Amino acid sequence: MGIGTGMDADEIRSAFLDHLARRGHAVIPRASLVPDDDPTTLFTGSGMQPLVPYLLGDDHPAGLRLVDSQTCLRVQDIEEVGDNRHTTFFEMLGSWSLGDYFKDVQLRQFWAFLTDTVGLDPARLYVSCFIGDEAHGIPKDDESAALWTELFTAAGVDAAQVDVGTEEHAARVGTGGARIAFYGSKNWWCREGTAERMPVGEPGGPDTEVFYLFPHVEHDPAYGLHCHQNCDCGRFIELGNSVFMEYRRTETGFEPLPRRNVDYGGGLERIAAAALDTSDVFRISLLWPIIERLQELSGSTYENETLAMRVIADHLRGATFLAVDGVRPSNKTQGYVMRRLVRRAVRFALDLGIEDNFFPHVIPTVAEIYSAAYPEVAAAAEDVAEVLAREEHAFRRTLRRGLERLESHRETGVTGADLFALHDTYGFPVELSTEVARTEGIAVSDAWQAEFDDHMAAQRARSRAAPREPR
Repeated sequence: MGIGTGMDADEIRSAFLDHLARRGHAVIPRASLVPDDDPTTLFTGSGMQPLVPYLLGDDHPAGLRLVDSQTCLRVQDIEEVGDNRHTTFFEMLGSWSLGDYFKDVQLRQFWAFLTDTVGLDPARLYVSCFIGDEAHGIPKDDESAALWTELFTAAGVDAAQVDVGTEEHAARVGTGGARIAFYGSKNWWCREGTAERMPVGEPGGPDTEVFYLFPHVEHDPAYGLHCHQNCDCGRFIELGNSVFMEYRRTETGFEPLPRRNVDYGGGLERIAAAALDTSDVFRISLLWPIIERLQELSGSTYENETLAMRVIADHLRGATFLAVDGVRPSNKTQGYVMRRLVRRAVRFALDLGIEDNFFPHVIPTVAEIYSAAYPEVAAAAEDVAEVLAREEHAFRRTLRRGLERLESHRETGVTGADLFALHDTYGFPVELSTEVARTEGIAVSDAWQAEFDDHMAAQRARSRAAPREPR
């Protein structure tokens, strides 16, 4: 259970699947974190990623309406882990209409889930819509805005609208508290990010996002003069995003797709945090038991060691699911990311005073958390603990020596050659070395990346030139 009132994450996941199943959606299983037949990406990073072929026109064997909860990993967020809402591993609640219903049905069922099922206060919900693209002949998404206005008004909530265009403009002038804010490219979906970069034949469309306001979180002026729906200060947290895939790029502009699709994705962790009325996703039922275990093992409190406990909880959860899906620590591709997560968790464990191997004491907690939703985690827990404990033990043997090596450069700063030596001799991922150095106030050379890459290239060249032993 979570630590406050409201539905916990397991209840929200089940309620979402039931909510959509009652509306004719087939419940499909989660895909592996390691994508099948997709060399363009290391991990499944969104709920829609495994569904791309069907969004592009293939027929799905389960039908036109689908729903799932997809485990995801986004390593680009690894440096952000430590604040109240970013995690590398997360679950995306997803639903799709493949040429069946469109905006009217989608927004009404999403609203009903958030307000009626989860019980969120409509007065704390805010939305964004697409402002349009005159250059490409794509109109403003007034249809979605009108639907949101109807839903807010029926709940007794004022639904003023404002055009802001860019996030930068919104941060400068504000929204005046408007419930519905129109943005440009931020509310356009395509695989290339913007309409300008879309190749001929590529589909895309406007999206509308829903945010939850945490009034007790004060706006941080470091993110601009004014707060707004897409501000990154933590006062607003995005709960979900409905993409209306209705256009295809042509040689001369855009044309309507013959089959319009809906792709909805919502962050389970964030919805669960909103249900508990906390802006801290680490206090939900999927993460708080891990925090409690870390408090027991370290004798420290979450309030005193917030950053370290958040990083460890997130990274161990992600590494556990990677291991369940067949990844093993290595110096290449997915294995390197797993190794980076494990070693970063061990490094932060030192901040908690945890000197001995602790993974075997935490992984059973992760398995218990997910035992009902993903029984494969509990089934593999013993093997996972063995794999990750072996990696933890190997890294702990060299961790202190590596940290001492970094400390020896306090006066001179760290160069790319120093970082390569830490990587080559002590197995320090270069990202970990630079992070630790900066955290400890040790200067890092501006040219470190190029120097490090040169040393890596020279090492690979030596390896290729070395004579091979006969088989």
